[in-house]
Amino acid sequence: MTLQELREEVNRIDAEIMERLKERAACVHQVGEIKRVTNSPVFSPERESVLMARLMELNGGVLPEKGVEAIWRQIVSCSCQMEGGMRVGYLGPEGTWSHQAALTRFGECVTLIPFSNFANIFSAVERAEVDYGVIPFENSTDGSVSQAVDHFAHTELYICAQMEQPVQNCLMSNAAREDIKVIYSHPQVLGQCRNWLLKNFPHAAQVPTVSTTAAAQVAAEKAEEGAAALGCPVAAEYTGLKVLERNIQDKATNATRFAVIGHQKTRPTGNDRTTICFTVPHVAGGLVEVLQHFKAHGINILSLDSRPTRDTPWEYLFYVVVEGHETVSPLSDCLAELRRQCPMFKVLGSYPEK
Repeated sequence: MTLQELREEVNRIDAEIMERLKERAACVHQVGEIKRVTNSPVFSPERESVLMARLMELNGGVLPEKGVEAIWRQIVSCSCQMEGGMRVGYLGPEGTWSHQAALTRFGECVTLIPFSNFANIFSAVERAEVDYGVIPFENSTDGSVSQAVDHFAHTELYICAQMEQPVQNCLMSNAAREDIKVIYSHPQVLGQCRNWLLKNFPHAAQVPTVSTTAAAQVAAEKAEEGAAALGCPVAAEYTGLKVLERNIQDKATNATRFAVIGHQKTRPTGNDRTTICFTVPHVAGGLVEVLQHFKAHGINILSLDSRPTRDTPWEYLFYVVVEGHETVSPLSDCLAELRRQCPMFKVLGSYPEK
């Protein structure tokens, strides 16, 4: 075929794709009507997980998997809008890594609402001011996001989905590199770039901010004082800063796991994770005895973290992520045993692995 003939064939295929998308939209509209009548949630993480797995199988490795997922995320986002729309809260302002994670997970067609701190996101979801919240839970380089994790034990909301966002931080400033005296960023990002900062700016002051975009805003305002910021390159676009260096995180594979919080419980998909929190009896070997239940049931522990309870000095809440769904054996049997043994026990949510 000639170049012109190939272009005409591509145009024909594009037209066919568009017609198919319109047919899909008609079906989605009917789905939305049924969901409204049955008071079912628009967001269905378990359905999306199965859909994505099926699409990858149909793709057969021909197209890049990330590209296929990105395309269908936008299609699903359009579908959510047609079914009634969604409001999603995130740690703002625009340009933060939380903003990027929300866009990646929910697409361009949902309403994204920035909040100044994690407490306000939890509160807004609890009061139904937004439908869902996007909360950073754990970073592959710097560990758990303690400012966020502490809220999970004191809410009636559930983790209903998760996603992993690659985090490639940059140095941004309108000052010359040699003139930089102070560097602003979110505490997590400062931790992710700890070694790089020690090597490249050992004498620069490090100042934590509530978000990476807030850091960029301060750096823009104080450029003449030698201010710089670390964070998402998009934040530089929003604030007019120059990106002086990219990918400055200590680990090339740096990524943050985000939780989607809401009122609904997610049904099993066959490839799930469950996050729980608990306290242990104040006796020697108390934690070991609890963890033995997971071993006895053959359940893989993916992560284990602890945080002060804040109620009693030197007592701790343990956060554990395991494979499996809380309603499916053997995990359901294990959790029943833990409920009887642990002074405080709570399932924060079961959700698809992907």
